[in-house]
Amino acid sequence: MHQAEHGLGLGKSVEDIVRDATEALKSCGIDSPQHDSMVLLAFAASFGLSVSVNDIRTAMILGSSFESAFTRWNGSDELSLPQQAGDALDLFAKLLQRRIRREPLQYIVGHARFRFLDVLVGTGVFIPRQETELVVQAALDWLQRQKIGRPVMVDLCSGSGAIAVSVATEVPHARVYAVEQSERTIEWTRKNIQKNQARIDEIGSSLELIEGDATSVQTLQSLDGYCDVIICNPPYIPEREIPAQPEVRDWEPQQALYGGSPDGLRFPKRIIDRAATLLKVGGVLVMEHDISQGAALRNYALAQGYRNAQTEQDLTHRDRFLIASRQSQANTSQK
Repeated sequence: MHQAEHGLGLGKSVEDIVRDATEALKSCGIDSPQHDSMVLLAFAASFGLSVSVNDIRTAMILGSSFESAFTRWNGSDELSLPQQAGDALDLFAKLLQRRIRREPLQYIVGHARFRFLDVLVGTGVFIPRQETELVVQAALDWLQRQKIGRPVMVDLCSGSGAIAVSVATEVPHARVYAVEQSERTIEWTRKNIQKNQARIDEIGSSLELIEGDATSVQTLQSLDGYCDVIICNPPYIPEREIPAQPEVRDWEPQQALYGGSPDGLRFPKRIIDRAATLLKVGGVLVMEHDISQGAALRNYALAQGYRNAQTEQDLTHRDRFLIASRQSQANTSQK
C-alpha cells in the first residue's frame, strides 16, 4: 500500500499524520489509537536511529512537517532524506494496516517493555503483561525477606523468558532455569536470554533454558527438593471465557492462554503439583492466575501440603496471583 492511499503524505504535518492515523485506528476499535499511532510512526521513522514517541510528540507541538522533523531527527540536510522520509511514510502506512487488522502493537514493533527489560516478541510468543511484573516483584520481595543469597529459581512456562531474564538480571548470584515446551516459542526465549547474557554474567548469575513440559516429573528432576522459588505465569484462561480482544483471541498462541478446562484450573493445578516436588521445604511458589481462581487455587495448594497460601491482587485490586510456601512433601499425583 502506498502512503497516499491513507492520506499520509510528505506535505502533511506530524500532527496531521498522527490525527489521521488515530481516527483510522479508533474507527476499528483500538483502545489506545493515538498512542499506537505515535509508536508506529516513531518506529517507521527510525531507520537505524532511535526516534521516540517523545520526538513525535515534540514535533506535533512545534507544528513540524514530517519532512522537516525527519531531517531534524537525522541531524542532516542530505539530499536523500526526502526520499527516505517518503519511504518511512510508506512503511508507516503498511504498519498501520497491520494494526487495523488488530495485530498486536508489540508484534508489529517487535518488542515489549517488562520491568527493566526490552523483551523481543513476535508471532508465536505470549506478550508479557504489566500484571506479571507484580508476580516477579513478589518473588524478589520474598527472597529479600528470607535473606537467601544464592537462590535457585525456576520459571515454569517461560514463554518469552521475561520472568526468567528479569530474575537473572536483577538477583546477583542466582541460578535460574527457564522451562518452555513450544518449539515455536522457545526461539523467542532463547533470543531474550542471549540478548541479556552479558548482564546475567556481570552480576554472577546463570540462566539455563530447558525445553520440556513444565508439569512433567521428568523435567528438572535433578532439582527436586532444591529450589528456593518457583515463578509461573501458566495458561489459565477458562475455556468458557474466550477473550474479547482480537489481539489476544486471534493472534497470541492458544497454548499460552487457556488453562485446559472450562474453569481454567487444570493446568495451574498441575503447576502446583510439580512445584511441590521442586521446592525445598520452606520454598515458595508464586503463580499468576485468572481473577476468578483465587480461592480455588489457594485451597488446592493447602490440600497439597503447602502453607501460608494467600492470594495477592493486581493494580486494579483484582485477585491475580498465588503465593504459597511448601511445608512438606505433597501429594504430587497429576490431575
